[in-house]
Amino acid sequence: METEAERDQHETESETNQQQSKLVAELRAYVQAQHPAAKELDDSTFRRFLQARNLNVEKASAMILKYVKWRKEAVPNGFISDTEVPNQITQNKFFTQGFDRAGRPIVVLLGVKHFKGEIEEFKRFSVYCLDRVCARLPSDQEKFLCISDLKGWGYSNLDIRGYLAALDIMQNYYPERLGKVLLINVPFVFMKIWKIISPFIDKNTKKKFVFVDDKNLQKTLLEEIEESQIPEIYGGKLPLVPVDKLKE
Repeated sequence: METEAERDQHETESETNQQQSKLVAELRAYVQAQHPAAKELDDSTFRRFLQARNLNVEKASAMILKYVKWRKEAVPNGFISDTEVPNQITQNKFFTQGFDRAGRPIVVLLGVKHFKGEIEEFKRFSVYCLDRVCARLPSDQEKFLCISDLKGWGYSNLDIRGYLAALDIMQNYYPERLGKVLLINVPFVFMKIWKIISPFIDKNTKKKFVFVDDKNLQKTLLEEIEESQIPEIYGGKLPLVPVDKLKE
């Protein structure tokens, strides 16, 4: 039998959902009047943009209109093909495998394999990766977990312009997609770069970045991921799958 506390919680959740549905309808009406292409977006997309702007319809509308314009220009064919990002794919640095305890897909980035290249190709690669990860999301899930592995990372891998470009794309055009980032095997030298990058990360997103001490790595991974879902390179059984090998 449902307790009074549980009943109150369900009533609160119901009221919140009703409020958000009303705001989504308001946001959709305004944005579609400004840009007809927005009709193609589903309600969950509008909701994510609303949440990213703390349910402020005016700010969310500006954000989503910017997104619609950007998507048309940056991804004119509706997707980024392998042939548009050949050099980035060759670096073999972005992988996915398994799901965390919350049901979110797991992404693994190997920082030591990233090298500075042509910035526009890297921007396309960021979109290429995010689109493929989002396509892998279960129907009841909107976010993913990222393991950013910096083992062996050094100045040869430094690419502040690229890092900021990827952050800009994720924050402005894929809001509320990032669930959490576990930064592991972090070398001391990277902390100097983090001080440069972190001011460009908005407050809510910054909370999702978690630096994991080497001694707590396995404990942290098991807190976030069931043993059967841990990638092979971290003592699990699942081999990493390069992003370009994902089935669309």
